[in-house]
Amino acid sequence: MTHTDRVLDRDMDTPQVFEEKHVLPEAGGFMLGLTRIAFGFIFLWAFLDKLFGLGRATPSERAWLNGGSPTTGYLSGVEGPLAGLYNSWAGIGALDWLFMIGLLGIGVTLITGMGARVGALAGVLMYLFMYGASLPVMTNPFLDDHITGALILLVIAAIPASWEYLGLGKMWKTIAPNYLR
Repeated sequence: MTHTDRVLDRDMDTPQVFEEKHVLPEAGGFMLGLTRIAFGFIFLWAFLDKLFGLGRATPSERAWLNGGSPTTGYLSGVEGPLAGLYNSWAGIGALDWLFMIGLLGIGVTLITGMGARVGALAGVLMYLFMYGASLPVMTNPFLDDHITGALILLVIAAIPASWEYLGLGKMWKTIAPNYLR
């Protein structure tokens, strides 16, 4: 971010323009890039596990490619104040597609840095939906990993350097329209 301050020079009546730049240290940019990629792998792994049933969160017999629903297991087990809403969404084909496309898109944009702002903001939305499904929060009355994950993704969305370090964000910035950066 840059902003300009106009100050009158003591010896002259003309304003002098000084630009103040907030520069992210190289190590900070590197760590933001690394954090972006790590979050990308979280989303991409969830996509791959639900698609193929890699045996971590999704057994192979419940894989999407084997006819399973990627939303049924999670959403049908939701308890709490929003249980009725989330339970009613479980297994809806259109939501399965949206969820899987979201996981893939968020993962790819964050890993590559191309469209990382859009991917990070979509990740925030997904984390907020998961937070709603986890209510009431048992371990901490104020925060949980969904909220902290959403906050970190907001940082990634807000700081352009996080898209450029360790990725293709610089190249993407030259070819993509502003709303996709």
